[in-house]
Amino acid sequence: MIQRNEKVANLLKELGAQFLERENNNTSLITVTSCTVSPDLKRATIFITVLPDEKETKALAFVKRKRGELREYIRKNIQIKIIPFIDIQIDRGEKNRQKIDELLREK
Repeated sequence: MIQRNEKVANLLKELGAQFLERENNNTSLITVTSCTVSPDLKRATIFITVLPDEKETKALAFVKRKRGELREYIRKNIQIKIIPFIDIQIDRGEKNRQKIDELLREK
């Protein structure tokens, strides 16, 4: 069961990245960093990072507005019975890692 969740999460991550690459309005770089899926496969969270940082809130709002289209894109490109509800969040772990790297470089 865990393997199936990982497969679905990886597929959703890939499809999310493809969709955002196609739909992005090119004012910022939106990167899909990871995806998690609930054990029952009914909910998924796609984590993104945005460059430049000051465009983060607008990019997150843009991606959340496109959730319905993203779900439809996933429905057409994946062979599973239940298409999960998609949530989008900023990847804080990646942001923290980048901050630590910056601080280490300063020393």
